Amino acid sequence: MPEVPYPSAERFLVLINPSASGGQSPVVMRRRIASAFAEHDVPFDLVTSASPAEALEISRSAAREGVRAVVAAGGDGTVAQALRGTAGTEVPVAILPLGTGNQLANNFDIPASVEGAVRVAVEGQVEQIDLGRAGDDVFALMAGAGLDAELIAAATPEMKKLLGPAAYVLGGLKSALAPRSSKFRLVVDDRELEVQASMILVANVGQLAVSPLPMDIKLAPRACFQDGLLDVCIFAARKLPDWAAMLWRVARERYAGDDRMLFIQAKRVKVEADPPVAVQIDGEAAGETPLEAKVMPGAGRILVPR
Repeated sequence: MPEVPYPSAERFLVLINPSASGGQSPVVMRRRIASAFAEHDVPFDLVTSASPAEALEISRSAAREGVRAVVAAGGDGTVAQALRGTAGTEVPVAILPLGTGNQLANNFDIPASVEGAVRVAVEGQVEQIDLGRAGDDVFALMAGAGLDAELIAAATPEMKKLLGPAAYVLGGLKSALAPRSSKFRLVVDDRELEVQASMILVANVGQLAVSPLPMDIKLAPRACFQDGLLDVCIFAARKLPDWAAMLWRVARERYAGDDRMLFIQAKRVKVEADPPVAVQIDGEAAGETPLEAKVMPGAGRILVPR
């Protein structure tokens, strides 16, 4: 960590993902971020991470030093590393939503502009939230197995840079047209069940933006960042019209009466598939099943608007 003439507790550590610059060059974005913090007359350090592993280590180091906040300048992956590094500490995470996906920022009404987001970082209030843990990974949004992970894997960095959120739709169009159904075995707390499904989500999230469509949905009936539970969402689409029908029902919060959808709340869950299927954690590819996750009640802190 750079030495500066200010106590750590007064300083902001701005963690920048150089690949997520909001459509501007990284140099221009750094200048905008620095200018926005300078406007508030607060001490700050700008640190660029070369990889998710480095972002995690920077966040952990900042938490150990007790900085005022770690500011994640990037998408949901950058925010996830910042939350993972500060989990269980008193150091909050602020969000500058510059990535392809900005789901957490959307959930907490973080302004899309750099200047507005920096204002929240400096003047906002701390909100305590649950996090999930899957192996060594901490997630704020969700982990998933099946179709959603296939969509994420199919969206290349070049596609995301060119198309933004639409890259996920285009990249996984083939999978969505003919959804693959897999045999899943789940252990949900002490309950075991077997299902034939195309996707299993283990969600911590409340609202989910459905890009590129102009809509938000509540993913599960009781999904909440602060209930000490994860929401296991089981979707069994057989063909593309099934996805349209299920999306429409969830968008209208009509969760019951459709045997293609099942929602269960739990503190821990294990997901296995035969054969193994792709896994994602907070929008990043994470190998294949099995997937094991548990809730970490109140382990994260986010700066939100007052």
